[in-house]
Amino acid sequence: MSDRNLVVAGPGRLRIVDEPEEPGPFRVRTLFSGVSAGTELSFVKGTNPALRERFDPTLGLFLDGDAPDPYPVTRLGYMEVGRVERSDTPAVTEGDVVAMTYGHRTGWTGDPLRDRVVPLPAGLDPILGIYVAHMGPICANGLLHAAADLHGADVRRLGDGVEGRRVAVVGAGVVGLLTALFARAHGAASVVVVDPTRSRRAIAEALGLAALDPEADDVAAALKTAWRHTADDRGADVVFQCRGQASALHLALRLLRPQGAVIDLAFYQGGADALRLGAEFHHNGLTIRCAQIGRVPRGLGATWDRERLSAETVRLLQRDGDAIRRHVITAVVPFDEAPALLDDLAQRRRHEVQAVLTFPG
Repeated sequence: MSDRNLVVAGPGRLRIVDEPEEPGPFRVRTLFSGVSAGTELSFVKGTNPALRERFDPTLGLFLDGDAPDPYPVTRLGYMEVGRVERSDTPAVTEGDVVAMTYGHRTGWTGDPLRDRVVPLPAGLDPILGIYVAHMGPICANGLLHAAADLHGADVRRLGDGVEGRRVAVVGAGVVGLLTALFARAHGAASVVVVDPTRSRRAIAEALGLAALDPEADDVAAALKTAWRHTADDRGADVVFQCRGQASALHLALRLLRPQGAVIDLAFYQGGADALRLGAEFHHNGLTIRCAQIGRVPRGLGATWDRERLSAETVRLLQRDGDAIRRHVITAVVPFDEAPALLDDLAQRRRHEVQAVLTFPG
């Protein structure tokens, strides 16, 4: 028996290869696998910083010197949904549909001591399960960082940083849209999504979110005129920055009220040369907090682990899943077409918000 796995042999070179099926405690047969337009495509395009510098996990530094060759990338993707076909462990139930993070492949031999396995509830459209193990927790972790910015380690609910507050989200990709939906679901007084792409603003509006074009008007001036706290204290209480461009981070800083915080969920593959830290960041005393899924805010790890963030994601999908399925998932493509799909996305010959791979049988 063998699995078929999508690998990146080098920049712009994708192929599906056969790999022997490994023995282990349980087997999952893939149903759906979501494509990430960030980290995944950075390896396809050759823009990931790890391709140029060596990351030392002990020091937490990118260091000069030859980086190890990451190619071939044999585990591409982190949004998988599968059905448990066999289980020899009581930790995983045969027949369950589960969310996992094992890459774009037809099947996976799992081990509950190594792999996160999140059973999906009955009644949830299984294609939405692509968000449960990793992508949804990324966005929920953004809200958690906003809550920690206000309350430190005393965060009781995911909405503690957005409830009753005015929220702006820069970027209407998957991360931005899910983050905006999380903020609305957790009681934000207002949520506005800012994105220059008309089709993405249309998706935000179809989800019931307000959307503005940063290239049509000065959205910072517009929001600061509308969002008044006092005469000279105007703007968003919190901004979630979800586009990997320096200009988007600069815009996020301009949207904030004085002493506000940008919660940054973006991946800046090319750095941030256009960032103007001498402008609003300096004069308004602002804060940038990186909400990276590798860690929750300091002091919250014991109470807000990845499992809890996945549970929050399931609740969001149960609330808004029908709209997400209709408007956010913009392409469903057979696995055999994956190399062409990812190459087209990387070369910008094709534009999708969320592409999903489907698997036979």
